[in-house]
Amino acid sequence: MPNRSDAWDLMREFVQDSGLRRHMLAVSAAMGWYANVLGGDVATWETIGLLHDFDWEIHPDLDRHPIEGAKILRERGWDEETIRVILSHYTAGTGVPREKPIDFALLACDEITGLVIATTLVRPSKNIAEVKLKSIRKKWKNSRFAAGVDRNHVEEVTADFSRECFAGSLDLWTHIGNVLTAMQGAADVLDLDGRLASPEA
Repeated sequence: MPNRSDAWDLMREFVQDSGLRRHMLAVSAAMGWYANVLGGDVATWETIGLLHDFDWEIHPDLDRHPIEGAKILRERGWDEETIRVILSHYTAGTGVPREKPIDFALLACDEITGLVIATTLVRPSKNIAEVKLKSIRKKWKNSRFAAGVDRNHVEEVTADFSRECFAGSLDLWTHIGNVLTAMQGAADVLDLDGRLASPEA
């Protein structure tokens, strides 16, 4: 059965954009963090986070992503459960509902990583270790900042995740703080450890 190493190879094959790679790595880090909290298999959760948008560059619209990507995964020998989870992060287009904790976690961790990354990259240091939750709150209130991050959608999928996996006790800002913590733990992998602020970057 393919594993995280195979997911990394697939990402490198299909994704050339550094921003999209960073997004997928960020979701992977957040998924691993929540797997530890919810008793999931960390390697599996991280792998799905890494893989979920692998086909976006070749299918950059929701008429094809992730449906066409699922076909490639099947051809490459990926298991149906992994494919099911990835399809569930766009139920409106795939018809595959979110059912399990990993499904709700994937969608809840997906879009919010974009705001965390953007908040980091506007800092002169470009170091996520220096990012505080209050900074993200401030950026959240400015709808023109990282405008591609749909705040209403983030609120909705976080509420779903909270209801299904935390008995309603996970509030939005605790969740965003958790994602920030997970990403800070992967700063070097995300190139958000300050290296992008150097003249050589």
